[in-house]
Amino acid sequence: QAQLTESGGGLTQPGNSLRLSCVASGRAFDSPAVGWFRQAPGKEREFLAAIRWIGGRTLYASSVEGRFTVSRDNAKKTVWLQMNNLNPEDTAVYSCASGDYMRKSPGDYDYWGQGTQVTVSS
Repeated sequence: QAQLTESGGGLTQPGNSLRLSCVASGRAFDSPAVGWFRQAPGKEREFLAAIRWIGGRTLYASSVEGRFTVSRDNAKKTVWLQMNNLNPEDTAVYSCASGDYMRKSPGDYDYWGQGTQVTVSS
């Protein structure tokens, strides 16, 4: 069984930070790469960042590089997405996904979590 479980979302004010967690189990942990995506209402799913379990190599979307940081702890089977200086345009459902490669296309990932809502509003 493959499972990814996100947590850490919520309501926050502009300028604040949030750290999202993604815990992998089963075949989802066996996949070499984990990616973070988000989807706002009426918009397509957007790639944010990805990381490999082995070696920790990372990949970022240019739109969030420098503001978001992806990291992992293999022993905890957990990947985090640290998000700083949030703004209302960051409001979306954030999901993690696992796959064989660090790619920017959602179709390249095999397993998905249920997502966690992030709302940035004053």
